[in-house]
Amino acid sequence: MMASEQYRLLMADVYELAGLSRRTSAAIAKELGQTAARWHVLSVVSAGPCTVPAIARRLGLTRQGVQRVADDLLAARLLKAAPNPDHARSPLLTLTDRGRLVLEQLTQRSDAARGRLLQQAHITAEDLAAARTTLRALLQSLATSDRNFHIGIPATDAGSPVNDLGVSLDFVVDTALGAGEGTAGAAPA
Repeated sequence: MMASEQYRLLMADVYELAGLSRRTSAAIAKELGQTAARWHVLSVVSAGPCTVPAIARRLGLTRQGVQRVADDLLAARLLKAAPNPDHARSPLLTLTDRGRLVLEQLTQRSDAARGRLLQQAHITAEDLAAARTTLRALLQSLATSDRNFHIGIPATDAGSPVNDLGVSLDFVVDTALGAGEGTAGAAPA
């Protein structure tokens, strides 16, 4: 089989895995009265203070959609807003103690569920690291060779390529591999 065909099959598997992983994450979030969208925002903010536009870029979502979720989290006192010295109309969001506790609970439940899944599939941390290395190499190659990709603004200083739909490819890879849960600045699948 040609490498290009293997690539297409890999991408189909990544998207399928991401979809299944998102559904299991939604079920975990629901157990604690949360949604996957709220979990995503809490996770990104856990890396440090950030604005709604920065969260939206990290998640590959619209600012308006993230604003609605952030407003819900502020009302639930899971986030707090502080003045932003760089932009008066875009406050810096941080986790409250309650928000940190909810995120920890979500992460613990996710880690337990993912641990059981990986054990059933006989997949080791080394297997995941090798898969992630391959996917990251593909991400880097795509980002440097395809003019339709733009560098996103992840929680870290490293560039994060996004596809033409505005979805962060780091986010797709991380969520497909289940790396989002519990990783500061990464979002759960």
